[in-house]
Amino acid sequence: MSSLLWILLGVLAYTAAAAWLDNRGLLPESVRISGPMTTIHTKRGKALLDRLSAPKRLWRAVANVGVGVALVIMVGTFLLLIANALSVLSNPPEPTGINTPQNVLIIPGVNDFLPLSVALEIVCGLLVALVVHEGAHGLLCRVEDIEIDSMGLALFTLVPVGAFVEPDEESTGRANRGSRTRMFAAGVTANFIVVLVTFGLLFGPVAGAVSVAPGAAIGGAYSGSPAAEAGIGPGDRIVAVGGAPVDNATDLSRQLSENTDDRITVTLHDGTDRTIDRSLLVTGVAETSPLAGDGGLAVNDTITAVDGDPVTTEAAFREAVGDDHVATIETANGTTVEGPIGALTVVVPDGPLNATAGAPAGEDIVITAVGDDRVVDGADLSAAIDARDSGETVTIVGYVDGDREEFTVTLGSNGGDGAASGADENATPASGDASTGESSPDDASTGDRSAGDAYLGVQIATGFSGVSIDSLGVTDYPADQYLSMLTGTASDTFLGTLLLITVLPFYSIVDPSVQYNFAGFVGTNVPFYEVTGPLSALGDPAVFLGANVLFWTGWINLQLAFFNCIPAFPLDGGRILRTATEAVVSRLPVDAKPRLTRTITTGIGVTMLVALLVMLFGPVVLG
Repeated sequence: MSSLLWILLGVLAYTAAAAWLDNRGLLPESVRISGPMTTIHTKRGKALLDRLSAPKRLWRAVANVGVGVALVIMVGTFLLLIANALSVLSNPPEPTGINTPQNVLIIPGVNDFLPLSVALEIVCGLLVALVVHEGAHGLLCRVEDIEIDSMGLALFTLVPVGAFVEPDEESTGRANRGSRTRMFAAGVTANFIVVLVTFGLLFGPVAGAVSVAPGAAIGGAYSGSPAAEAGIGPGDRIVAVGGAPVDNATDLSRQLSENTDDRITVTLHDGTDRTIDRSLLVTGVAETSPLAGDGGLAVNDTITAVDGDPVTTEAAFREAVGDDHVATIETANGTTVEGPIGALTVVVPDGPLNATAGAPAGEDIVITAVGDDRVVDGADLSAAIDARDSGETVTIVGYVDGDREEFTVTLGSNGGDGAASGADENATPASGDASTGESSPDDASTGDRSAGDAYLGVQIATGFSGVSIDSLGVTDYPADQYLSMLTGTASDTFLGTLLLITVLPFYSIVDPSVQYNFAGFVGTNVPFYEVTGPLSALGDPAVFLGANVLFWTGWINLQLAFFNCIPAFPLDGGRILRTATEAVVSRLPVDAKPRLTRTITTGIGVTMLVALLVMLFGPVVLG
């Protein structure tokens, strides 16, 4: 039985039991039941709010800033949701993990992006967000002399999902429009203040004390791969190969490409050694590769021979290919495929290959030589171009639809204008390559701007002819990439850093080239990090726990603030929209002002709800 079904059965059982107790008057007056929702009401804390509200000018000034921020976010949220909904309707994307029913529920262990291992931190962050949000509403009620009927906590069964402050309706009606607006905006203002404090601590002393541990962080191993057969898997960190230290994933790839041994010994971070019998596992195949398709190479194939020569390592593969531009490849499952061996590329419009050699823009070309330099894979092509200067004329040997062609190209400059410089700037860096030169044609490929001055004007796929191979069969965990996001160094602006932080728990959806998400320092990723500096005296577990609490507290407060800024009733944004609309309508020469206000606010609210539903479920229904 699935965990989601267990959750639903538990909700039904709780609802029935709570209704039975409520009907028999066995619950306290402060507890109120409405289906699976339970609210706990209290008047305690009002005296504390009265004392805290004493500096009224200060709180009004802070609230006025919050009103301005909320209005900007409300407009931005409205436009963003409408634009995204229209995009889904016009061009429905493929459904992702976010669109599945269990991931709509913000329940650790049920939601795929909220692991049970950080449930304590998530609940802590949620409680802080709810208490601060509703406490700020209560505080501004007292600042604006609005009476409070009660305060309390809202539970979905036994899980806290909200807090509330119930202002006295008559007292609220007597307050002026500005007072009500400040009171409505107080919650999101407080949440944003918590975001600034928690992320300020996270970006600074806490995450700043964490560093990436040396070695290659292993996110996983392909089924049946040499690594899997040797017992290497998620959470392992390779620190040496044959006694030679490994600094990171790039260093591991370099050592494997240079090592010619069929059997190697790798050392893990815990000091254990694993003996690996190497074999060439296919880990990625571009759709446009001439070696793909029916009867071609596929992921998890094992390459056993090239032109009849047995191969088990990357170095042996290169040696077997040699100077042959076309080779025959055999696999363990009996597949035999013949094709050009080189760098799979796509011609960039107006780039040198297109403009000076006449290669059609968008054409797939497997480049096998640059001048006298033999090109076996994408890294070779990048290196060959890097070694040349802009303005140099060079002969490019390539295969188009299986036919050999030669192109005489005058290389451009990376610093040039037009498409030449723009095309490469949007590339994604490839793991394991010091310089990948150009950008990538599809999901199975990667690229980056060339480190040299010369520019060819192509997008380059990873591997040979768009095929990636690995004699270990492991996937890298981007430990350094995630740490740079947590410390704020991945973006030049604070807002950019907040955006990156927001998508970390489901980063693999945003960037399909990354296989792993980040839910904090927890689970298999803990061995990839270590604590240094003064905080190391606290111990790694304490610092990691503190970082997780700060991360999830800031993350949840940020989500709650943005969500409450949606201009739809009964959210804070909907209430602010109503007061703002009243202010505008009151100045119009029309009758039935309240009716016009309701029409405008209801129309915007319904539009927002429809847009949100389209974004969540449109890919499933229309995709």
